[in-house]
Amino acid sequence: MIVGISGSPRKQSTEYVLEQALNTLKEKGFETQLWSARGKWIEFCTHCDFCLENKVCTYQDDLEELYELLAKANGIIIATPVYNGGVSSQTKTIMDRTRSLLAADKNFFKGKIGMGITTAGDRAGGQELALWQIHTFFVINGMIPVSGGPFGANLGANFWSKDTLEGVKLDDEGFRSLKKTVKRFAEYIELYKSK
Repeated sequence: MIVGISGSPRKQSTEYVLEQALNTLKEKGFETQLWSARGKWIEFCTHCDFCLENKVCTYQDDLEELYELLAKANGIIIATPVYNGGVSSQTKTIMDRTRSLLAADKNFFKGKIGMGITTAGDRAGGQELALWQIHTFFVINGMIPVSGGPFGANLGANFWSKDTLEGVKLDDEGFRSLKKTVKRFAEYIELYKSK
């Protein structure tokens, strides 16, 4: 299963392009599930170390449903709007709070394939920096990060939304990067599924 995580607090560009990616993957025969941070109760990680001793997070909030999906996933897509040159606070909190999953099983994410998508109001609004944050999360946790490859999707799919849903729909270059990244993501999932 492929889990797509939208780290946006709004139903706008980020969730839209993630849905496009998941629809393409469905057409390729993959089971997909979208999980959105929008409207969810998500507490910040306080690095209290409760999870190290108890193997669960001290907070029992809406991330519990995401944890169940992540356990079944062999591919994870993290999509975020760019806030101040990085991932949204919701996206960062989701990544931070997986610490409890790793406290219970240090190999929880090992071998899963990861892909990133970013949207920003400016053409050069910090998309690649946000993708680096996502890829760093993947690498630290033993995942295999996948990009769309050279010539237009070096780290993943980047969109220029012009701060509107209509703007992102008109971003042909963004959709070209998404197409390339989804293609390689699907190839890697098939490759590692057969091992």
